[in-house]
Amino acid sequence: MKIVAALCSAVIWGSGQVINKQRFKGLVFFAIQCILVLIELSTGTLNVLAGRAEAAFRNCGYFTKGLWGLVTLGEIPRPDSSVLVYDHSIILMVTGLLSTVILLLFGMVWIWNIRDAYRSRAQIEKGNIVSSASYIKSLWENSFEYIMVMPGAIVVLFISLIPVLFTLLLTFTNYNQGTMPPKQLLDWTGFKTFADLFKIPIWGYTFASVLVWTAVWAFAATFLAYGLGLLQAVLINAKGIRFKAAWRAIYILPWAVPALVSLLVFKVMFNREGAFNELLLSAGIIKQAIPFLSNAGWARTIVILTGTWLGFPYFMALISGVMTSISPELYEAVEIDGGSGWNKFRHISLPVILTATAPQIVMQITFNFNNFGAIYFLTGGNPPNPNYQFAGATDILISWIFQLTLTNRMYNYAAAITILIFIVISTFSAINLMRSRVYKED
Repeated sequence: MKIVAALCSAVIWGSGQVINKQRFKGLVFFAIQCILVLIELSTGTLNVLAGRAEAAFRNCGYFTKGLWGLVTLGEIPRPDSSVLVYDHSIILMVTGLLSTVILLLFGMVWIWNIRDAYRSRAQIEKGNIVSSASYIKSLWENSFEYIMVMPGAIVVLFISLIPVLFTLLLTFTNYNQGTMPPKQLLDWTGFKTFADLFKIPIWGYTFASVLVWTAVWAFAATFLAYGLGLLQAVLINAKGIRFKAAWRAIYILPWAVPALVSLLVFKVMFNREGAFNELLLSAGIIKQAIPFLSNAGWARTIVILTGTWLGFPYFMALISGVMTSISPELYEAVEIDGGSGWNKFRHISLPVILTATAPQIVMQITFNFNNFGAIYFLTGGNPPNPNYQFAGATDILISWIFQLTLTNRMYNYAAAITILIFIVISTFSAINLMRSRVYKED
């Protein structure tokens, strides 16, 4: 009978529960199946009552058309406006992806429905009393946390995960300026895009160079900002410093001012005719303007220094808070042992600070690795580099993606690079999570 109940629920959802005398639960599962069927029937144009059956998959219901579109990416292009019936590969891909995810959710409910019918029947055969009311009460008491986090998890699935999956799918197509839907249809090309990034010399060289520069920028801007913030925090928290609140307020200004404003100001200041060159020329320090933003070496230096300027106030405030939590008795113990100020900093302050701020360092590296605004608003990726493919000397991976998409319409290559960035960022995030106290306690 257990198998019978499970098989009945597999065909008609909830029928196994009805056999088990759990009518309310069976009605809920059957209603979910009805919703699935109604969505499919109501979104298609298959007119059975009129005796006309359209055979084309594009006229079927939402889920059938979605799976068909995801596999084929369309069959009829639209070379001109005279074609009224046509397929759009991108729309079909998005629809197919959404329908697949929704079907997977329904599939999970279907499996739950089968397992529940089987287990409930097993309990009945053992002589236990099973009812819908007791099941709902048990589910609420034992799975309350899961019920509460489920809506948020579904929102995250559709807002965060589906765009990542869509981007991943684009990497396996030939979506670029030569193949623009609906005028042309896309084709599945497998791993060709990833292979081009590593096999075609100019693509491989550009990717490797931009990746190295991105890593240099992320680590340099982070650790320089951390070092400067640490220095300022130590100096401000020293015993001899007066008006500490005022000093903190002054040094927090670079963080309080919107980053966009600071970047545009620095862009003007470091221009050939900018304030910095004018100051050096008028002081007689230099005889001709320095190409701060038109020379690759200078431009990269300015980008790192600007990132340092924008980032150090955050670390200063963070480290200052950590330092105030250190017990004064520890410092007194070092003084009793004849230790100097350097010994107090090296053996007490620094270990505590590094332990408390290590996750924030990792997160800041992750942020800088993907910091599009710092590059776009300061240098725009310039100066140009003729050895790069659609990238400038200061472009990082994310700004290179911007150039590939909006300027050059190389969507498949941009998607592939985005996936590689996602792998790097998720790796750093996982490392940060595993180092956290909450993860270790779990």
